[in-house]
Amino acid sequence: MTVRAGREFLAIPGPTNMPDEVLRAMHRPALDIYSDEMVELTDSLLCDLGELFATKGRCYIHIANGHGAWEGVLSNVLSRGDKVLVLESGRFAIGWGDTAAAMGAEVEVLKGDWRRAVRPAEVEARLRQDRNHEIKAILAVQVDTASGAFNDIEAIGKAIRAAGHPALFMVDAVASLGCMPFEMDAWGIDVAMSGSQKGLMTPPGLGFVAANDRAREVHKTADLRTPYWDWTEREGLEHYRKYAGTAPVHLLFALRQAIDMLFDEKLENAFLRHRLLAEAVRRAVAVWGEGQVLGFNITEPSERSNTVTAVVMNGGHDPGALHRYCKEKCGVVLGTGIGELQGQGFRIAHMGHINAPMILGTLGVIEVGLGALDIPHGGGGTRAAIDWLAETVSA
Repeated sequence: MTVRAGREFLAIPGPTNMPDEVLRAMHRPALDIYSDEMVELTDSLLCDLGELFATKGRCYIHIANGHGAWEGVLSNVLSRGDKVLVLESGRFAIGWGDTAAAMGAEVEVLKGDWRRAVRPAEVEARLRQDRNHEIKAILAVQVDTASGAFNDIEAIGKAIRAAGHPALFMVDAVASLGCMPFEMDAWGIDVAMSGSQKGLMTPPGLGFVAANDRAREVHKTADLRTPYWDWTEREGLEHYRKYAGTAPVHLLFALRQAIDMLFDEKLENAFLRHRLLAEAVRRAVAVWGEGQVLGFNITEPSERSNTVTAVVMNGGHDPGALHRYCKEKCGVVLGTGIGELQGQGFRIAHMGHINAPMILGTLGVIEVGLGALDIPHGGGGTRAAIDWLAETVSA
C-alpha cells in the first residue's frame, strides 16, 4: 500500500525542482549559434549574472557543474605551488581544496567542524600569522549543503581586510545564489562561483564565475591556466569563445527563463520567501527533536542556512528507513546524509522553486514517516510550521 502517484517531489539540495516554465523554455529547435539572437542571449545572461552576484566584475559561463566551476576558478588565478587556505564548515570547501591540491597547490585547512560555521576571528588570527603573505587564496562556501552551515561571508571578508592580508577571497555560492543575499563587491570577494541546478532552478550543466579586477590581474601570471577554462580565451571577439566552443543553447534558454522569474519576483522577495520557509522547517525540526532522537546538525541557530537543513538521528534509528518510506510510500525524496553525516541523518532542501505547499507537504510526509516507523519524536512539528507561517505571512 502506498499513497504516491504522479510527479515525484524532490526535497534534495540539488538538482532542485524546476518550474514548468523553465522546462518549456528548452522545448524549441536548436538556435543558430552564430546569430544575433545567440549573442543577445549571452550578453543578457552575463549582465544578469553580474546582478545576481552583485558585482561590476567580469562574469563567465562554463558548460560544467559546480565542481567544474571550482576548477575554472582555481586554474585562472593559481600557479603551481601557491598556498591556499581552506575554511572548513562541512564537505564542500574541503572538496574545493582537494581540487586545488590535485592541481598542484599547497593546501592548508583552517580546521572547523561539521556542526558550526567558520569563525571570522579565527580567520583573522591565522592571516595575521602569515607575515610573509605565503597564502595566495582563501576558499570558503556561503552555504555547505552537507552540513547545513551558513557562513557569514561579509564578516569573513571584514576579517581578511582587518588582517591586512592580500590573498584573494574566493567564495562558493552554489547553494545560496538567488536564495540569500550575496554582495560580491560590497563584501570584498575577489572571485565567486555558482551553478545552475539549485537556487537558479535550471538543469545541471552550467557553472558561473565572477571575477573582479584584482583577480583578473593575478590571472595574467597564473600558470595553471588551460584552454577550456581560460578567462582570456573566453574574452576573445568571436562569440563561440565565450563557451570554448558550441554554446549550451537549450540550457541557456532555461536559465534565461529562470532568471526572468527571479527578477519578476524581485530578489528581495525571493530572499524573504526562502527565509520564511526555512524557518518553517526549523520550527518543525525543533518540535520533532523533543523526542530526543532527532536534532539539528548545526548547533547555533544563527548558523543554520536558509536553503537546506541537516537533521541528525540518534538512538540507533536508521535514517535510511525514513528516506525509503518517504520516497517509496509517499513520493517525497529527502536528501541523505553525506560525508561525516552519512548514515547519521537526512537533509531537507528548501531552495529554488519552492513554496508553502511544497514545504508543508514535505514536512507532513516526514511526520507520517516518523510515526509509521515508530521513531520517537515530538508531535506537532508540521503544526508548528503552519503556525509560524500563519503568524508571519500577513493577510
